[in-house]
Amino acid sequence: MTGEFELAAIGILSALGVAIGAVTLHKVRRIHQMQFEIALDTRQSRREVEAMYRQLEALAALNHLLKLDLPLPALRGWAGSPDFLLILAEHVLSETPAQMLECSSGASTLTLARCAQLAGRGHVYSLEHDPFYAQRTRVALERRQLGQWATVIDAPLRPLAHPDGEPWYSLENLPSHAGPFDMLIIDGPPAATAPLARQPALPVLWTRLGSNCVIFLDDADRNDEKAAVATWMQEHPELRATVLPAEKGCVRLSAVAPGSV
Repeated sequence: MTGEFELAAIGILSALGVAIGAVTLHKVRRIHQMQFEIALDTRQSRREVEAMYRQLEALAALNHLLKLDLPLPALRGWAGSPDFLLILAEHVLSETPAQMLECSSGASTLTLARCAQLAGRGHVYSLEHDPFYAQRTRVALERRQLGQWATVIDAPLRPLAHPDGEPWYSLENLPSHAGPFDMLIIDGPPAATAPLARQPALPVLWTRLGSNCVIFLDDADRNDEKAAVATWMQEHPELRATVLPAEKGCVRLSAVAPGSV
């Protein structure tokens, strides 16, 4: 009996040891998993903080350039990010385009108009499909005494504006004397309006662009915008695309001088 008892005790202890080992191994694995998740969260948090810092840095630089008495509207959500607006501002102040056209209106309109005012040259025409936002931008321009440097165009989205029948801005209210444009900013229509919502911009506007027009596309990290750029480059091989660092992605398109490539 004593031998059987000892064997049974050994068996119990062995089973208990295995169970304890399994529990310990599970806990060790769980600790490693938690450490890995914490490391991922830390890296993600660091990236978010760095991204926010870049936007704050761009906003400070933008405010320094514009020197507005009233601040720009909030630059989150649908609005252009500070880094994108800074790219636009630096281009206008450097190149002083005479006529600019933008697809959508808002903080970018104020930025472009103010830069034209500072340069003493230029006018921006903004296509806006939403009457509420169009009027809000007009009021914002007048409050900052920028009305003479910008015109917000009521441009409802209509299928007839695009050869394939997809909705795009109607140009019926765009003055016939406007253009040729030296700068085009594509930041609309909203992606939800149609697949490849911004692709019609070049087919519709191409004949109204100057030969040296520089085009800026916002939200260029999105798949639809990447597809649009690929199509434009195929249709217009004279264009060169440059990817610029921006929160939502930015592509600058400009004509390549003959014989330079």
